[in-house]
Amino acid sequence: MNEDLSTYAIVRTGGKQYRVEPGDTIRVESLPVEEGDTIELDDVLMLSKEDGVALGTPRVNGAKVTAEVVGNGRGKKIVIFKYKAKTRYRRRNGHRQRYTDLKVTGIST
Repeated sequence: MNEDLSTYAIVRTGGKQYRVEPGDTIRVESLPVEEGDTIELDDVLMLSKEDGVALGTPRVNGAKVTAEVVGNGRGKKIVIFKYKAKTRYRRRNGHRQRYTDLKVTGIST
């Protein structure tokens, strides 16, 4: 098992965890930022570099992932339909989840 040990990190944002490398574009829960801004994700749970792996307890101290905001948007519509038999009860609702696209520019310790 010869696996390439490139630089990557596992970050947490919006209640989810993402494995990111420099140059990756990820879609995360909506963040209050404008398109073109640069943000720092400092909730780094794990960091892998050429010299080894650093695991956080729960975070890796001093580690940051910098990313550029590519855009904001709304996802595909999902339909919520409630129905109860024999009672003339029907409710139809829709929802579009907001998201932010981030392009990872660097990982620092």
